[in-house]
Amino acid sequence: MVYLFWSVLIIHLLMAFFAAWKVFNGENGVVRLAGLDLASTLTISVLVIVSIITESSFYIDVAIAAAALGYLSTVALAKLISDQKAF
Repeated sequence: MVYLFWSVLIIHLLMAFFAAWKVFNGENGVVRLAGLDLASTLTISVLVIVSIITESSFYIDVAIAAAALGYLSTVALAKLISDQKAF
């Protein structure tokens, strides 16, 4: 069962790498924002998988904090892209 979690972890890390690549090489701001949102979601899932593998609840706490920050950053960047001003 542990090998299954390790293989899922590797797949998620590869997907996070390609999402981060899209953030840096996106055609426009909307594509970059979507790539950033996907990368943050995949990072959260990687933290949860690591928490399952190591049987530590610390990574779950970090994942919850990252989810909150990821949501706020997505909303702030979407507003910046749409209005061309931060607030």
